[in-house]
Amino acid sequence: MAEHPAYPVGLRLTGRRVVVLGGGQVAQRRLPALIAAGADILLVSPEATPSVEAMADAGEITWLRRPYAEGDLSGAWYALIATSDPVANATASAEGEAHRVWCVRSDDADQATAWTPATGTSEGVTVAVLTTSARGRDPRHTAAIRDAVVAGLSDGTLVAPHHRTRTPGVALVGGGPGDPDLITVRGRRLLAEADVVIADRLGPRDLLAELPPHVEVIDAAKIPYGRYMAQEAINNALVEHAKQGKSVVRLKGGDPFVFGRGMEEVQALAEAGIPCTVVPGISSSISVPAAAGIPVTHRGVAHEFTVVSGHVAPDDARSLVDWPAMARLRGTLVVLMGVDKIGKIAETLIAHGKAPETPVALVQEGTTAAQRRVDATLATVAETVRAEAVKPPAVIVIGAVVDETPTPEQP
Repeated sequence: MAEHPAYPVGLRLTGRRVVVLGGGQVAQRRLPALIAAGADILLVSPEATPSVEAMADAGEITWLRRPYAEGDLSGAWYALIATSDPVANATASAEGEAHRVWCVRSDDADQATAWTPATGTSEGVTVAVLTTSARGRDPRHTAAIRDAVVAGLSDGTLVAPHHRTRTPGVALVGGGPGDPDLITVRGRRLLAEADVVIADRLGPRDLLAELPPHVEVIDAAKIPYGRYMAQEAINNALVEHAKQGKSVVRLKGGDPFVFGRGMEEVQALAEAGIPCTVVPGISSSISVPAAAGIPVTHRGVAHEFTVVSGHVAPDDARSLVDWPAMARLRGTLVVLMGVDKIGKIAETLIAHGKAPETPVALVQEGTTAAQRRVDATLATVAETVRAEAVKPPAVIVIGAVVDETPTPEQP
């Protein structure tokens, strides 16, 4: 008999009985999607992986702790047969055939009545890739196709030519520490949808080169301020472009809410009645030390880390940092925007009890091709910054974790 291709269909399983036989790795991979679909799930298996057991403990599935017995598929709409017993699998498959229950078999796709496609989601769209026949099925190939399509939809490189998705209003996007690959998938997709991008100097600049020619890119540092302060001018530019019906992305370095003044922009947009989406970014406070081989926490060395702004000196009346408390901490201290104030910061920490020999690392242009790491101590860091001509942007790490990895050689 000629072999026919499988017929693709989406099952609506909310409240409907689904039986899963076997609690091993196959079940562990498939159960989350069935739970998300709202299925009434019965797991039949004498044992289960810790992750599957946790699903049962949380009440997401019902678990019968025994082997399969004929009749277990009664009332089911769909079944996943994945035990380690070939006889039980064949018997359950026959039961499903007799009762017209669609069954997936992990051990023998040729004998199954249903196949599980390689699936992925992107902004409400489910992508399912299914081979046309059992003969020559290659799960790795279908997964690779799935991944390519989902990635294209997520980052905006794959769009329907006549149905371009636009997100109205403003998206406040954290671009990460500098490496363009470290922006989130959602952030990259919103960039691909934008009409206008207002970018910070510290944002991932390489991403701007990927934008289509019609996208207006505005350097926030070059917005004419007139009678406004810089931040007020940026806020007004966001509101102005959004009110013109454009999709606006405010591209910021790191995370918008970590010393990025992102909340001020959200508040300004809210006052103007402009919808705003906040997309978190990878903060340089963690990622840049990691890129330089420095863990901000380490077992037996540091059980906490604290991130502070160094844009004003400790003796400046505008400083909100409790520097004496920082000196008493035993963990890691990460200072952002503090290159030109590090001398005064080091003096203050030492004055309040921090050991002068405490290790310090300065990581300049972290995660980019220009990254370099300079090591010092609290006692020597001010002179080291001058001697090595360390310039912003640089993340400063203070604490014993600095000595946990060797300083990489500089080219």
